[in-house]
Amino acid sequence: MPQIETVAGPVDDGELGTILAHEHLVTISESVRSQFPHLYDEAEEARRAVEQVRRAMDHGVRTIFDPACMDIGRDVQLARRVVDETGIQLVLCTGIYGSRYTFLPPAFANREPDYLIAALRHDVEDGIQGTDVKAAFLKCAVDEPGITDDVEKVLRAVAQTSHATGVPIMAHSHPATRRGLEIMDVFEQEDVDPRKVQIAHTGDTDDLDYIEELLARGPWIGMDRYGLDIILPTDRRNATVVELCRRGYADRMMLSQDACATIDWYPPELIAQMAPNWHFTFLWEGVLPALRESGVTDEQIATMLESNPRAWLTS
Repeated sequence: MPQIETVAGPVDDGELGTILAHEHLVTISESVRSQFPHLYDEAEEARRAVEQVRRAMDHGVRTIFDPACMDIGRDVQLARRVVDETGIQLVLCTGIYGSRYTFLPPAFANREPDYLIAALRHDVEDGIQGTDVKAAFLKCAVDEPGITDDVEKVLRAVAQTSHATGVPIMAHSHPATRRGLEIMDVFEQEDVDPRKVQIAHTGDTDDLDYIEELLARGPWIGMDRYGLDIILPTDRRNATVVELCRRGYADRMMLSQDACATIDWYPPELIAQMAPNWHFTFLWEGVLPALRESGVTDEQIATMLESNPRAWLTS
């Protein structure tokens, strides 16, 4: 069986079980945290992460993919603490988010791409942040601003790192501007196998024409922001998943929430008001029952929560 790198070491892919393919222990503004650490409470962040993970495990979740990378607070020591306290199989990544999707810091922007590729390869082959915990996938992001020069540099570096290491790619996208297609343009130019690509946040739209056009290019898609009704309400997300299942695409989708146990982008009270269902267990508490009532089968749900994320990670 293929071996999957987790925080606690490699495991057989058959041991992954039920998977949340896109959740975050923390999402943090790294520059603020570095310069003003008194604004943060690491013990509280750990408590929240452990609480959210345990709630997910109570619903049978065995593995969580955390796509935190540079710019949003990846923290391997926090990940180790959560794994030690819960026993969750936690899969980490390496990559660049891009300071709200648009630019690289000078240390990468003013050097050749090989410098960035070497940094990414180090996390996959040697370990993250001075540890022996290895990244199992790559992360990049293209949002509404589109593919700037720096973003293109990241996409091509990620593609070349995938070729060199064999690990797959998760790409944050902005469906309202059809960015998934532009992402695939670059990856096709770099000869990336589309089965190694997951276009995250595709579920932020119910434009079925766009989604089918994207699927025709070959990637997996993340229906992975359940609970963020401020972007697209749950009923419209559900209707899209139901229809895609009816059209035969259950074997291409992954379900998740992109929830953050802690996020510093907005005041906590605003998050609670605007996204009360945005947490690690909304799928079980508010989504899967409705999908079943609309005709999605248990087999299709298992495919989206087990088989698909496993197949992408081992592609």
